[in-house]
Amino acid sequence: MADFKKHSAIRKRSDGVEFQEFYPSRSKPLLDEIDTMLAQHYGFTPQELDFILNYDIKYRLGREAELAG
Repeated sequence: MADFKKHSAIRKRSDGVEFQEFYPSRSKPLLDEIDTMLAQHYGFTPQELDFILNYDIKYRLGREAELAG
């Protein structure tokens, strides 16, 4: 959560309301590191770990994001 907070921004609307905006994609390297450690702990295969690490690219963002990245 500290990394999420580090990669956030406080925004202020024209009516004076302040809110905190989070950018979870900026924490992806840390999340990938955590997933890699958990995969080792649970004995995942390299293919299973690849599925976890690339799920967003392959299934949420579609093929276009995969080609762009």
